[in-house]
Amino acid sequence: MFAFLSSQPVQTALIVGSCAALVSALIGVFTVLRGNAFAGHALADVSSAGGAASFLWGISPLLGFLSMAWIAAFGMEFLGVRKARERDLATGIVLGAGLGLSALFLYLDVTTTSTTGAAVSVMFGSLFAISQGLIWPAILAVLAVFLLVGLFYRPLILTAVDPDLATLRGVSPRWMGLLQLLVLGLAVAVCALAIGAVLATALLIGPAGAAIRLSRRPAQAIFWAMIIALTAVWLGIWMAYESYYWFSGNAWPVSFFVVVLIFLFYLLAMFGSSWSQKYQRRGIASLRRLQEP
Repeated sequence: MFAFLSSQPVQTALIVGSCAALVSALIGVFTVLRGNAFAGHALADVSSAGGAASFLWGISPLLGFLSMAWIAAFGMEFLGVRKARERDLATGIVLGAGLGLSALFLYLDVTTTSTTGAAVSVMFGSLFAISQGLIWPAILAVLAVFLLVGLFYRPLILTAVDPDLATLRGVSPRWMGLLQLLVLGLAVAVCALAIGAVLATALLIGPAGAAIRLSRRPAQAIFWAMIIALTAVWLGIWMAYESYYWFSGNAWPVSFFVVVLIFLFYLLAMFGSSWSQKYQRRGIASLRRLQEP
């Protein structure tokens, strides 16, 4: 364990991975409540164009992921005005355009630069290869997300649960939707940096979906989502580190272990909530029988 924690790449992976876990759990609950899972998936995929561009132009990968995610967020919110079908259509259009740019930038990375492994790093992440210089930008991104969600917590919850009621109370669902997508873009950028653009959706949606099954209260759901996400990331990093010895010097990627663990946690939460509801129904039925004359 000492060798594990004393490794500099492991320390960087734990810090950046924890940032991704916390920010994804926080905004992921709002995303699931609002029914924006497809938007989260699209932002993650589109951000890959920014990650690929960062290799091409020599800029920070976090800045690349974030800039493209924010451009996509503006596009999705202002192309899909109100109805869910319109939002999904706009999301699909932006997703297609973003993936086209990603393909172009990755092609240019391979053909015009000496960068190797750009496609794997952008799409699937490489936590153990993250530069220490990205630690503080990742931490600042997390603080920005927590600050924005803390300031607009009630309007975000109200808009996610009942947009019509939010309108009656003077809250603009459109502007709150844009704010959520921008915050989601920040989360996507950190997640894409940690486990790759393709797999970032798992960290955004999986812990939040599992937490909502465990608790119907948003604050408690956010807490459980953070616990699940942090556990998956920390265990995933440890398992990837140990896999070097399991498979004779061929370590498996961190992102694989993280995604598998999230899937298992979601299954446990799903079965656990089903069993809990089943026993509650049995208890209610028993009480009714006792009350019968």
